Amino acid sequence: MSFWIIDLITALLSFVIAGVSGIFLVPFLHRIKFGQPIKTEDGPKWHAKKQGTPTMGGFMFIISTVITSIAGYWIYRWKTGIDTTDKDSFKPFYLLLSVLVFSAAFGLIGFIDDYTKVARKKNDGLTPWQKIALQLVCGAGFLFAVRCFGDSSTKIDLGFWRSPSLGIFYYILMMAVIIYLTNAVNLTDGVDGLCGSVTFVAMLIFTVCCSILKQNEMTCFTMALAGGCLGFLLWNLNPAKCFMGDTGSMFLGAAVTGVGLILHKHLLILLVALVYIIEALSVMIQVLYFKYTKKKYGEGRRIFKMTPIHHHFEMSGFSEYKIVITFSLCGIIFGVLGIITLMVF
Repeated sequence: MSFWIIDLITALLSFVIAGVSGIFLVPFLHRIKFGQPIKTEDGPKWHAKKQGTPTMGGFMFIISTVITSIAGYWIYRWKTGIDTTDKDSFKPFYLLLSVLVFSAAFGLIGFIDDYTKVARKKNDGLTPWQKIALQLVCGAGFLFAVRCFGDSSTKIDLGFWRSPSLGIFYYILMMAVIIYLTNAVNLTDGVDGLCGSVTFVAMLIFTVCCSILKQNEMTCFTMALAGGCLGFLLWNLNPAKCFMGDTGSMFLGAAVTGVGLILHKHLLILLVALVYIIEALSVMIQVLYFKYTKKKYGEGRRIFKMTPIHHHFEMSGFSEYKIVITFSLCGIIFGVLGIITLMVF
């Protein structure tokens, strides 16, 4: 059985598990009244009609990804006849497990945040500093695990340029990458189907990249998550029957960041994650410009109609479907550029 067939089976099973689990999860979330509180200042006013839509639907693809990625890996070992007495042969599994645990840990942070919002019946969960503190702990644990299981390089690899070894400063920089990118993915979850669709594209791109870099075992995870995202989209495309919540978006953020860091191709991370990066950057630009103009002119001014930037497009007349398609196509374009950099450099 060739490896791409195992990947396809893994993705299909993950798709089925995620899609079918929604049949049970969505009514359950309705029953226990785990609805999403909506603050109209965080999005267009017409989003108020989404008030009460069940949240924490990210459990659909979290469960499917965990089950099928591990199953796919062991099927791969069985079919390829890898020597199980060789301790080094388990390093790819440990790396895959590191990404799973890292993603699940961020998903847990998101769950605590979601649960706090639901319990308080308002759109305020953990404080920003509480989130960052928990993320720093999880991020440090992940970087330590990656170093232990094979990647001890502290060089920045941009393809056309590689830095000298940075020592401890490399890990400090990667911690900043983890905090920025995981929260950038979280910010992308503001339109029905957007975060799931963009992440589906990112995981397909990462699958190709893992194959090029001969890290085939990691494709069990990327394809499992791609299939899980697709299954979740059955419930999340506009009009959404369920939101992924921070439970799902934080899991996805850690998954995208984790796979990128394990591949140790930093230009690739930048390109594959560029949609998320732009989303977060739009918020930073808006806030800084607003503060600057308020100080200089006495009133705050805005560059965008609303941020993150997907709301700017929404306020400009784009439908939610059009935003999802446009951003996903951008993800494909940036991702293909990332694949090209691997082949050229």
